[in-house]
Amino acid sequence: MVEETIRETGERHGVVTRVAVQLGLGSETLRHWVKQAEVDSGQRPGTTTEERQRIAELEREVRELRRANEILKAAASFFARELDPRLPK
Repeated sequence: MVEETIRETGERHGVVTRVAVQLGLGSETLRHWVKQAEVDSGQRPGTTTEERQRIAELEREVRELRRANEILKAAASFFARELDPRLPK
């Protein structure tokens, strides 16, 4: 709707605010959505929605792997103490 209004009127100033009022949204919310749509379409530089989702997935995976690594370290330490008679139990 914002892009259509800009094409029709040829004016950018105040369009987001007018459309936000018509839709019953906050102007900053709509402005953010328009900006993200421009990034996603390649009109503006930035991180696309798809890239953002992939980054979030990778961060989640890194957290899980770090947690698993800590568990494995603790288990290895435990079994090393159990199997080595020289180490205190």
